[in-house]
Amino acid sequence: MDFSLFYFGDDGDGGDAAAGGNRYDLVLEGARFADENDFTAVWTPERHFHPFGGLYPNPSVTGAAIAATTRRVGIRAGSVVAPLHHPLRIAEEWAVVDNISGGRVGLAFASGWHAVDFALRPEAYEDRRQLMLDAAEQVRALWRGEEMTVLDGAGEEKRVRAYPPPVRRHLPLWITSAGGVETFRNAGRLGAGVLTHLLGQDLDELAAKIAAYHEAVRARPGADGWPGHVVVMVHTFLGEDDDAARELVRGPLRAYLRSSLGLLLGSGVAGARKIDPSRLREKDVDFLVDRAFDRYFDDGGLLGTVPKARRVVERMRGLGVDEVACLIDFGLPAKVVLDGLTHLNELRKTFV
Repeated sequence: MDFSLFYFGDDGDGGDAAAGGNRYDLVLEGARFADENDFTAVWTPERHFHPFGGLYPNPSVTGAAIAATTRRVGIRAGSVVAPLHHPLRIAEEWAVVDNISGGRVGLAFASGWHAVDFALRPEAYEDRRQLMLDAAEQVRALWRGEEMTVLDGAGEEKRVRAYPPPVRRHLPLWITSAGGVETFRNAGRLGAGVLTHLLGQDLDELAAKIAAYHEAVRARPGADGWPGHVVVMVHTFLGEDDDAARELVRGPLRAYLRSSLGLLLGSGVAGARKIDPSRLREKDVDFLVDRAFDRYFDDGGLLGTVPKARRVVERMRGLGVDEVACLIDFGLPAKVVLDGLTHLNELRKTFV
């Protein structure tokens, strides 16, 4: 079982630049810890126009910073929102990161789901899922050094190649799924890994989707015996006492879940039917967030002590999960997060 670090949310008080810190201290310090302690990779996302996650508008930029301060850990986008970008631009930017890192890049591609994000490219919103799959194939081909036909400024067709060439001609690739089984199947058909999370799906539901993914991997044309690769992002904070950890993460994690309430209610985490959050009373919102928090703490994350987290990882491994991507920046102070990484490393060592 592989372990990686995943960044997505809030930088907490440790990244408050107004207090004399740097908003990216947690990202860079955590990446150095991962690099020195045999973690597999560090993932950074693409997020736009929202304070939660707004530290990460371009994963190639954060990836380049991580590449320059590490030596061996993988550097991955979790994820590139592919429909917002031209495939040539994705290939160019990430080839630079691949060269800076000495060939450590891997990319997950997402279709995007916030309509407002598509202010960057509104014409791509309606067909975003197909555009993502097309971009994955195009970037993979460009990475191998193949040419792409484009229209230039004069309206003429030209054949172009992306530069600089990457260090490795094979691009590790994942498709990001919020839980739709067809996205799992599409990833398998592409011969790509799948990156998912437990927001809107529990482990039993995930098991069925992983089975569908592996079936698609085996059935794809030209199948070469590659077994596939499933990465699950989970909220993570480990300490020496379950009760103390619960109280420590309660506020930040509840705030995180509240910020994602529209997705929570639309996906069935909080109930079987979809609900419009704007129609809920405050006490009903609190009830749903509390319910989601309890589920996350009990079995939807690596939260609490190492023995408790070990049981969760063992179960995920039994379902066919290959890598746990540990989301660590959901609002705790940076020092608290970094101190907790020693416990996470203890957990990782039990699965070597």
